[in-house]
Amino acid sequence: MAITNPDKPLWPDARVTKLDYIRYLLLVSAPLLAYAKDRLLTVIRYPHGLGGKHFFQKNVPVYAPPWIRTSLWENTRYVMCNDQATLIWMANQAALEWHVSFHRACDEIPTELVFDLDPSTDDFSVVTEAALLLKELLDELNLPSFVKTSGASGLQIYVPIELRYTFEQTREVGHFIASYLVSKHPQLLTIERLIKNRGTKLYIDYLQHWRGKTLPAPYSTRARAHATVSTPLAWEEVPHIHPTDFTVYSVPGRLRAKGDLFAAVSAPRRRSSLDAILSFLQRRRS
Repeated sequence: MAITNPDKPLWPDARVTKLDYIRYLLLVSAPLLAYAKDRLLTVIRYPHGLGGKHFFQKNVPVYAPPWIRTSLWENTRYVMCNDQATLIWMANQAALEWHVSFHRACDEIPTELVFDLDPSTDDFSVVTEAALLLKELLDELNLPSFVKTSGASGLQIYVPIELRYTFEQTREVGHFIASYLVSKHPQLLTIERLIKNRGTKLYIDYLQHWRGKTLPAPYSTRARAHATVSTPLAWEEVPHIHPTDFTVYSVPGRLRAKGDLFAAVSAPRRRSSLDAILSFLQRRRS
């Protein structure tokens, strides 16, 4: 497979060329693919690099080579991001963001409970505070959690769960946890969907976690000026970082030094039960 225009600047301000980008993907492909494998893939393509026109792509292109694995889901034939060759082929098409579903293509069973922390201001300390409050609550509920940057302005928190719940059940649990946290910290947090009504509060998005919807895969680049990356963190790092710390240039070295901090999500040794919370919610409705 020939790389076209290897010197094309994809992130001009960060001086990241297409060749730099492909080198990055090769270095992080193992942990990225460990999570993304067999999930529905949506990419955001920037044919002329960041700053040019862009578009979302779900359907496999008609000119895709026959070895690209695909899966049909709700009348869309998605690419399966299952190997290095697929990563590189799509990177050569200037796919700069990699968003994957919360379930695998073969079923609609959520693999995690997920919360997306979306700030309303540029003050990242609010995101940090919200994440630590959420972790404290999840710990109290005996739900081990793992965190990554969005690669943009927020943090995303994942709880690996047993593979037997529906999205309706995980949404019920997500709503309960988010609402409880908002009730305890109403000046800081909100579950208000309309941006205009949030003020400066941080939005706890539990609704994104649904069949067919997506979040950036771990180690996915983002179409931001600094060529930032959605990066797994250790919880003790959370008070001391900013999303712009993690870029195409810094993440491979971090991965070598720390290993894949998302391995406990991609291949969990333990998956949590939601039975106790669902039973409580059922009793409360009765």
